[in-house]
Amino acid sequence: MQRLHEHLSRWIVAYVAAAIALGLLIGYPAESFSQAHNGLLDVAATVLVFAVVYPMMVNLRLAAVAQAARHWRALALTLAYSFLWAPAIGYVLARIFLPDPDLALGFLLVMVVPCSSMSVGYTGLTKGNVELATLVVAVSFLVAMAAVPGWMSLFAGRLHVPVPVGEMLRTVAEVLLAPMLLGMLTRAILERQLGSVGYRRLQPLFPSASLLAMFALIGVLFFTKAGLILDRWPTVLLLVVPSTLYIVLSLALETWINRRLGFAYRDHMAMVFAASSSNNATAIAVATLAFSPLVAIPAATAPIAQQFVMAAYVRLAPRVRAYFGEASGEAPAPPDWHADGPPR
Repeated sequence: MQRLHEHLSRWIVAYVAAAIALGLLIGYPAESFSQAHNGLLDVAATVLVFAVVYPMMVNLRLAAVAQAARHWRALALTLAYSFLWAPAIGYVLARIFLPDPDLALGFLLVMVVPCSSMSVGYTGLTKGNVELATLVVAVSFLVAMAAVPGWMSLFAGRLHVPVPVGEMLRTVAEVLLAPMLLGMLTRAILERQLGSVGYRRLQPLFPSASLLAMFALIGVLFFTKAGLILDRWPTVLLLVVPSTLYIVLSLALETWINRRLGFAYRDHMAMVFAASSSNNATAIAVATLAFSPLVAIPAATAPIAQQFVMAAYVRLAPRVRAYFGEASGEAPAPPDWHADGPPR
């Protein structure tokens, strides 16, 4: 299970690209089939949404919220980056690069979902504060339950896209709250039955299952909208530009601010990875259930830009440490595995 998880994490961009390619290649000539079996495909997408989110929540450590008082300053600033800066700059980039309102709304959804659990893995790779990273991931999922409906209602009005507020609230509860409660219950049962050591051996199974379901969901999404996407491929391809710009601008600004405010290198790494990454699986799930498959396309393509830029920042870690005026230190304890896991 560990080797499978490491393999999927290492090759996530390749698998996302393969899922997109297969969905388009199979879906384009089968457009009439998609239209005739739209209900069946919706059911398949709903099942896959649950398969993506539920395993992610089993490994989510909400117990980390108890540490909030100790890290309140770093936590508050990271949440401001995630839920204030990200939507603001995302809106500007969407208006510049994405004339299609559905794609723009999908891109903005990526800006307001919780941070990626993979940020814990990135933090561990760069010898950052894994405890703080885990705390931010847990709290951001809680904040997102209010932030996602609020921001999406505002953006939808600005873009003149109809948004069923009641449906979106129900979807957020289904995608975040219900799986979170079920995941906590599952974890408690497994730890009681297997013990903490046995559960840790089983942990890599859950992020692997989540990633496999996400690849399948991406394939289904592109299958159902293959004709529309290929007919408008320049606009869809353009999604990579604002996604890359957002992450690069965020990493640069947050690095400068965190240094000016006197944060230590270890805390900065936890903050910057959490604030600049998005949980694309959650964005895909919300878009699929509350909006339409076309709104989910930006979230499905976002890992391509996110993985490359984040990996480049990991490579720059020694220079970032020097920028913060610190020498190399000892590696921290290995991070707890989360939904996405670290790249290799």
